[in-house]
Amino acid sequence: MDSYADKKFSSNFLWGASSSAYQVEGASSEDGKGPSCQDIKKLPDGTSDLTICADEYHHYKEDVALMAQMGLKAYRFSIAWTRILPQGFGDINLKGIAYYNNLINECLSYGIQPIVTILHFDMPAELNKKGGWSNPESISWYENYSKVLFEYYGDRVKYWLTINEQNIDTLGGGDLGTKNIPAGLSSHLQHIYQQNHNMFLAQAKVMRICHKMLPDAKIGPAPNIYIVYPASSAPEDFIAAQNFNSIRNWLYFDVAVYGKYNEIAAAYLKSHNAYPNMNKDDRAVLCAAKPDFLAFNYYYSTTVSASDGTETVDPNGNLHTLDGKTMGDPGYYRNVLNPNLKRTQWGWEVDPVGFRASFRELASRYHLPMLVTENGLGAYDKLENGRVHDSYRIDFLRDHITQMKLALDEGCDIIGYCPWSNVDLVSTHEGMKKRYGLIYVDRKEEGQGSLKRYPKDSFYWYQKVISSNGKNID
Repeated sequence: MDSYADKKFSSNFLWGASSSAYQVEGASSEDGKGPSCQDIKKLPDGTSDLTICADEYHHYKEDVALMAQMGLKAYRFSIAWTRILPQGFGDINLKGIAYYNNLINECLSYGIQPIVTILHFDMPAELNKKGGWSNPESISWYENYSKVLFEYYGDRVKYWLTINEQNIDTLGGGDLGTKNIPAGLSSHLQHIYQQNHNMFLAQAKVMRICHKMLPDAKIGPAPNIYIVYPASSAPEDFIAAQNFNSIRNWLYFDVAVYGKYNEIAAAYLKSHNAYPNMNKDDRAVLCAAKPDFLAFNYYYSTTVSASDGTETVDPNGNLHTLDGKTMGDPGYYRNVLNPNLKRTQWGWEVDPVGFRASFRELASRYHLPMLVTENGLGAYDKLENGRVHDSYRIDFLRDHITQMKLALDEGCDIIGYCPWSNVDLVSTHEGMKKRYGLIYVDRKEEGQGSLKRYPKDSFYWYQKVISSNGKNID
C-alpha cells in the first residue's frame, strides 16, 4: 500500500470543527431566548451551569477569526430552538434571528462553510412540558421550526444536520436531560421508542421540506456511530455484536436511508413490547426522506460478548454505559472491556482503527457521502504561560485522521472532518473542567475567568494539517 504522504484529500474537503449552542453560547436567557430542557435540568454536582459557557454569544467574532487563523473550511454548530422560538412555537424572536445571521455571515466572510445542526439536545422546555417527542404534535413543532431556519438562513447555509445523536437521545436521554418519562408507565421502553419513531418521522419530513425549499442544499442525519466488535471468535459473541450493532447503530441509518426498521432491531423491540405504534402512511413518509449524506459522531468503539442473562440495564433506560463489566441487555449482549485498546481517564476506549472500520461498514451499507461531525479527546488541560501543551490530543486526532485517510483510499466517500470542539465548552457531564477544544477558554467551573482565548498546541498542529490538506500530520 502507498505511504500516507502519497495520498490526497479532495481540494474541497471540509476541514472543520464543531460545537453546540447550549454548550458554547452562554447568554442562556438574553435577548429573548426561552429556556430549553438543558437550561432546567438538574446538573451534576459541582459542574457549570449554562449561563456563560464559553460565551460565544458575545465572542463569536473573535472565535470565527481564530477559526479562520486555524484555516478551517467549515464550522459545524447548532441553532438554539428557543433563541428563535422562545416557547418552541409562536412568535419569532428577531434578536435570535439576527444573532445567527451575524454568525453565518461572519463565517462566510472568511470562507468558512456553516454546517448547521437543527436540533442538538435542546428541545424547548415548554414543549417538553407538553410531552416532548412523545406528543405526536412534536413532528409539526419540529417541521415549523425547521421551516423558519430554512427561510431565514437557507440562502447561505448549504449543509444541514437534522437531529444530533438521535440514538444517544433515545438510549441515554435520562442522562442528557432530554427525556420526560411519565411515572407509572407499563412499558418504559415502549414510550422511549415511540418518541424515537416520532423523531424519525419529523426528520424524514424535514428532509423533504429542505429539498423542496432549498434545492441546492444538502441535508442528512447525525447519529453517534461506532463499530461493535465480538469479544471472541465464538459464534455466540458474533451474534451479540450483530444484536448491538443493529439496535444501537444501523437502526438509525436504516430508517433514514431506506425507510425501514432492520429485522434484528424490530425483533428486539417486539420482544420487549416496545415496537412503536405506526400509522398506515408512516412507511411512505420515511421512505420519501432521501438524505444527501450521512453525518456521524465517533469517539470510541465497544466490544460485547454473549449475554449470560445477568446484565444490568441502566435505570435511566440506557442500553449502553461505559461500565463494560456489568452492563448490557439480558439475552442480547454483554458489554466487555477490549484488552487491545487503551482507555481515557473516563474509561473511553481509544480506537482509531475502529474509526476506519466504521467508515467501511457505513460505505458498504448505505453508499452515501460521509461527514464526520464530532471526534475528539476530553482532558483536564492546563494553561501554562499562555500555552496548553496538549500532545495527547494531537496524538488522538493524528491517529484518527490517518485511519480516515486509509478509509478514503479504500473507496469511502468522505467529504469532511469536524472534530469536537473549536473552543472549550461545557461538557455534558463534566462541565468546563473536561476540555475538548482546540482553543482554551479561561473559564472556571464556578464562572470565574477572563474568557480570554488561548490557542493550544493542537490548534497550531491542526493549522498545519489543513494548510497541507492532510499531508502534514506529524
